[in-house]
Amino acid sequence: MGKSRAMPSASAAPSESWPWPLAIRASAAWHVAAIGAGALVPGAMPWAIGAIVLNHALITGAGLTPRSSLLGPNVTRLPAAAGARRQVAITIDDGPDPEVTPRVLDLLDAHGQRATFFCIAERVLAHPALAREIVARGHSIQNHTARHRHNFSFLGPRGFASEIARAQDILADTTGQRPTCFRAPAGLRNPFLEPVLHRLGLSLVSWTRRGFDTREGDPAKVMARLDRKLQARDILLLHDGNAARTPLGNPVLLEVLPLLFERLRAERLHAVTLPEGLEP
Repeated sequence: MGKSRAMPSASAAPSESWPWPLAIRASAAWHVAAIGAGALVPGAMPWAIGAIVLNHALITGAGLTPRSSLLGPNVTRLPAAAGARRQVAITIDDGPDPEVTPRVLDLLDAHGQRATFFCIAERVLAHPALAREIVARGHSIQNHTARHRHNFSFLGPRGFASEIARAQDILADTTGQRPTCFRAPAGLRNPFLEPVLHRLGLSLVSWTRRGFDTREGDPAKVMARLDRKLQARDILLLHDGNAARTPLGNPVLLEVLPLLFERLRAERLHAVTLPEGLEP
């Protein structure tokens, strides 16, 4: 778990059939074997039920582990080519926020850095001009669902398709750019998600490390989490929506970003958008 897989280029179209991950194929075979043993071997039914419960626990655990790739491809780092280019990706979730996002854009411009905003589509509907400004200023908007539902990881195929496809349409209609990347709320999911993403031409992207800036108001502590083993190819997670506040009431993201930019300069790293960083 946690191992990233190769990601197709932004222009790549999905293939006609979904390539079932090895873990899902193994899970299906495990179910068949357990049911068969329970039906055919005297006294084996309790063991068969236990085996199925264990399998479900493993699959559930993978869905509750945002950086896991057991349920399908999951980008946790940029490709090797981005490392050669000394690139990292700063991803900013849960916006756009009319108070915080414009100030984030000004900071990015002032430091010559680029970011990817995983936006909630209904917030884009509420602030369309701000979403268009994000794109006009050289950044990228990607899919973070239509509503950021707290029960997202419990949805089935129809629920996933409805939530994600609606977000795709809203974001494309508003910004003129159709997302190629998707991030689940809190990174949580289940085995039904990947086939939907495949059909919609989206790649799941999680992160290398996160600042936990929705609950931590101390910029130094948020920065320490991001700075731990910081290197080229990292995907960093921060938030403009639901941002925690410093003791003085300032969104913590706004105090973390200058610290992060200084650190990037010291390491000769440059922040780019995900579509740029994922180019081979």
